[in-house]
Amino acid sequence: MNRIGIICAIGAVVVLLGSGTAGHADARDDKARVDRQLQETQATLEAATDRAQQAAADHAAATAALPGAQDALEDAKGRVIAAEAAARQAQRDRDAADAVVEAADAEYDGAKAQVEQGRDDVSAFVAAAYKGSGFAMFNSILESGSPNDLALRISYLDRVAAESQRALDELTIARMSAKQRSGAAELARDKARQAAEQTRQALQDSMAAQAGAEQAAADVKTLIDKSAQAEAVASSERTAVLARYQQLKVDSDRIAGELRAEAAAEAAAAAKAARAAGRPAASGAQLTTAIPPSSGAFFLMPVHGWKSSNYGMRFDPVYKVYQLHAGIDVAAGGGQPIVAAADGKVVRAGWAGGNGNYTCISHGIYQGKGLATCYGHQSQILVKVGQTVRRGELIGRVGTTGASTGNHLHFEVRLNGSPIQPLSWLPGCLC
Repeated sequence: MNRIGIICAIGAVVVLLGSGTAGHADARDDKARVDRQLQETQATLEAATDRAQQAAADHAAATAALPGAQDALEDAKGRVIAAEAAARQAQRDRDAADAVVEAADAEYDGAKAQVEQGRDDVSAFVAAAYKGSGFAMFNSILESGSPNDLALRISYLDRVAAESQRALDELTIARMSAKQRSGAAELARDKARQAAEQTRQALQDSMAAQAGAEQAAADVKTLIDKSAQAEAVASSERTAVLARYQQLKVDSDRIAGELRAEAAAEAAAAAKAARAAGRPAASGAQLTTAIPPSSGAFFLMPVHGWKSSNYGMRFDPVYKVYQLHAGIDVAAGGGQPIVAAADGKVVRAGWAGGNGNYTCISHGIYQGKGLATCYGHQSQILVKVGQTVRRGELIGRVGTTGASTGNHLHFEVRLNGSPIQPLSWLPGCLC
């Protein structure tokens, strides 16, 4: 898988396992962290073999993504536990709701039976009245033969009327009770339906959380396997990579020797010219380059871009060795112009192994030592050896030749042939 594919895959894992705004923010942070580690690894290993570079990128990506994947796994396990607990509680709520429904239905059935009984009692009185029993009773009162008989018959009539009223009252109460029980039963059924839906959703959540945990575990295993595979590839490339590192050192030493020889030749020529003119030889030839008052820097910035890698000793985390990065890297677009940092003479212009298309310009003697600048990884060299150039003059174009992982200018400052910190000689703003 290439670098872009690795980052996309890691981004997909993080987004899948994250949730909400915080999850998206974590995803962006993880991707930025992975990008930084990849950039640092690539800068350190730009002189390594292609397989070693890819293995290092795979290892760095897997290592950077692993903590996030492990956190996601633990989070997924927690969601499984919470979802299962919610499912159990939802089932208990559903069982309780079903019991309430059952009790409400039983109460409603009892109230309904009372309504039926009350309706039967009232129906009996209505039927009797319809058949004339009421008039017969009234006639029997009129036909009473004595006051005692009249009182007895009136009392009986009162009891009949009271019984009829009781039956009507009981029917009314029974109907009201049945209506209430019916409402309670319907409410209980609604709650039971809600509990059933919650149970179903809780079970779905539990299943989804379990699937997420299984995927998170698979992602962790994949990253661990990828890291192990990358280590195996890197180990197989160790001999070739260390040979390249050694060759870079040999090339740098050879360049240093060439520049010292050029400086010595310039000093000898200056001394010979002085003797021919009858002047005493100067202890050191003066540079014609003037320090720009506005910038306060000795050299002009050779290209417009941003510093992507520093000068100094780099520790290779894969092969556990140190190597000197002899300059700074300035990231810039392919084909962007490169200009001479100061007046001088081109002393080297051509292919230089890991430095790709490489140009060196001698700027004369500085404090008794030869001072030069060198420009690597160019897509085009636009000057020739022996050519005199002026400060700011176009000398080449940005590229990615040699041991390079992207378009940039590798810029060196060399004193007496040896590389030194370029930032001390450039504008602080690198502009």
